[in-house]
Amino acid sequence: MKGILNLRRIPMRVAAVVLAGSVLAATTSCSAENKGPQVTSTASSQPNTSESGTGTAESTTPATASAAGSPSEAPSEGGSASASAEPSPAATAVSWKTYTDSAKTVSFELPQEWIAQSVTPEAGSLAHAVKVEVKDAEGRYIATLQTGLPSAAPVACPAGQARPYVVISSVPLDVPHSDGPDTIDPRVVFRVVQGYKFFGSYGITNMVAGVDGQSCELRNRVLGPAGKGDISFGDVLAIHAFASDEKVAPAKAFDTLDLAAKYAVHGSEFANVQRMLLSLKVNL
Repeated sequence: MKGILNLRRIPMRVAAVVLAGSVLAATTSCSAENKGPQVTSTASSQPNTSESGTGTAESTTPATASAAGSPSEAPSEGGSASASAEPSPAATAVSWKTYTDSAKTVSFELPQEWIAQSVTPEAGSLAHAVKVEVKDAEGRYIATLQTGLPSAAPVACPAGQARPYVVISSVPLDVPHSDGPDTIDPRVVFRVVQGYKFFGSYGITNMVAGVDGQSCELRNRVLGPAGKGDISFGDVLAIHAFASDEKVAPAKAFDTLDLAAKYAVHGSEFANVQRMLLSLKVNL
């Protein structure tokens, strides 16, 4: 489908992509003494400007904030759609803390009032796998970090079943990964696929989403180093064009592509989420 912005194969330094009118027209027709997970406060942090179980005890010590991404012009692929780039909104959380698991294999920053809970990894996960759920101050689900995920083949995509998708935000991320013919450099992304509404999801990925701006499934998953399992950090493991009788949450649903773009470009929730995802450190 011509006119769909697809950034899957092009190395980019994009903080946020603002969808221009031509895009809209084309798409409408990651302690103390190793005693459990640690949460260290980052009181001096500055906002970054640039995808159930029993919680464990938290401890707090001073720490420093992490870096931000930098915006650039966003190239288009698979059509003649135009786009302009401008910085993502600054994260609105004033105080940040750092979560570290008991084995110190993962760490990431999150707003001081958010909650990170270590939970049981998925069945079939590799040894020493980690699973952490993040919720906001009101207990609303934000994202899940998982390591040691077993390899999973992408869903079948019969001819004619792929749907148009748009990469609204894409920022480089440095995490351990494997390269392959259908991979890109790891990134923190916010992408939207068109169905009866525009369905959006944020997460980390290094997997090519689709062909010619269309896909049956957008995967929030990084292909991990050999023998280490895959890594995921986002709201869902994958997103597709939901049917009208399917549960959409925790993915996002928007009535228009413009509203989806505004969520990523102007929304404080996404700004905080993006900083959290970009702060992910993994030691496998």
